[in-house]
Amino acid sequence: MKQRLQRLWWATLGLILFAPSLSLAAGGGGAPIVIVADTRKLDGIMTWWANLYNESHVQFAVLTIIIIPVTGVIFGVLADIVMGWIGIDLKSRELAEH
Repeated sequence: MKQRLQRLWWATLGLILFAPSLSLAAGGGGAPIVIVADTRKLDGIMTWWANLYNESHVQFAVLTIIIIPVTGVIFGVLADIVMGWIGIDLKSRELAEH
């Protein structure tokens, strides 16, 4: 019984290790996938953004990493201004717990 379980274990391990190579052999060699943005129906800044993605993924990533925090700061400041206008003051509040 122990020998059968050991054979089953090694067969399963071999299948797990060699399954990717078997699937590549069946499909013809794993052709590279090209991912691009469709710019046919875009205009303005959306066309520029899609073309940036198509031309350089590194520049697209760096610009995205810069834009997201800047946008968060802008929205945070605007929310603080709007809350100040409607009477919510978060800068000088007293805690209710004593």
